[in-house]
Amino acid sequence: MRAAIMHESGSPLVIEEVEIDAPGPGEVLVRVQASGLCHSDLHVLQGKLSNPVPVILGHEAAGVVEAVGEGVDYVSPGDRVVTFPLPFCGECNECMLGRPNLCSDKPNRAPEDAARVRLRGQDVGTYSFVGGFAEKMLVHERSLVRIPDEMPIDVAALLGCGVVTGFGAVANTAKVRPGETVAVIGCGGVGLNVIQGARLAGAGRIIAIDRVASKLDHARKMGATDVIDASLVDPVAAVQELCGGVDHALEVVGLSQTFEQGLAMLGAGGTLTLVGAPPETASGSVHLLSLLWERRVQGSLMGSARSRVDIPRLAQHYLIGNIELDSLVSRRITLDEINEGFEAMLNGE
Repeated sequence: MRAAIMHESGSPLVIEEVEIDAPGPGEVLVRVQASGLCHSDLHVLQGKLSNPVPVILGHEAAGVVEAVGEGVDYVSPGDRVVTFPLPFCGECNECMLGRPNLCSDKPNRAPEDAARVRLRGQDVGTYSFVGGFAEKMLVHERSLVRIPDEMPIDVAALLGCGVVTGFGAVANTAKVRPGETVAVIGCGGVGLNVIQGARLAGAGRIIAIDRVASKLDHARKMGATDVIDASLVDPVAAVQELCGGVDHALEVVGLSQTFEQGLAMLGAGGTLTLVGAPPETASGSVHLLSLLWERRVQGSLMGSARSRVDIPRLAQHYLIGNIELDSLVSRRITLDEINEGFEAMLNGE
């Protein structure tokens, strides 16, 4: 099969022919039909997140099951599925407490185990044990979620990362309540879904913040009541002028500066939720006195998602028209054009 291989950070991906094993116990072979480009993949490409090489990136994919290994009972050949890069064991303390995204015994191959994909006899890793930038994926069944037949496969690919991360950050992590004020810092793919999630939650005011005018236009269409162009004004001062301070700030950029801005936007009793994946070297300062006013800072890993509950619900929301996902697909490219796709991401397109 063909796959986009990363041989070293800072270099373009290379499309090459690789060998992939048949599924073993608990594994599923999926023919990929669509795969989204995510900033986490970009961070690995740039060396901001470390990962062994060579590796097939991509963790936001959708496709059709081709074959299953021994013991697999959740999916069958022909099923349409999306990937979720945080599989769960269903038995550890976190899983039993309803936090499978924090599973402490994820059912995946250990880093020291032999890879199941090879390039000219050399082992090739798969990022997040998914490896969606390829014609096929060999994944654990608990990295998969079934989707309805009516769901368009390219839009479905977004459900397992960008969509569930954004909606989950609002519903599961921040637990936004009707009437509350929400500031969303960063209006890329995840941020737009945070905005939609806040709209579904009944937020009274949704303030979208970005430095790109076209993204702010998109944010309005997704449900933002106010927009702030951070390239023109101080976003903290603008938020304070609008409402004096928000109940929730959701940071979807992953930078120290936007983290500190989000904290400064909070009103008394407000909560800052960190959604964006930061580089490994990122850090931010917290003004301890400001926390005395019962402000809180928390992280959100993949939207605190319960993948096999939240993703089907989001698919249903899409199918009945409660949420809009089609416009999140800014362009469709082939596997051979993947480097151009990441270049567009770098350019904010």
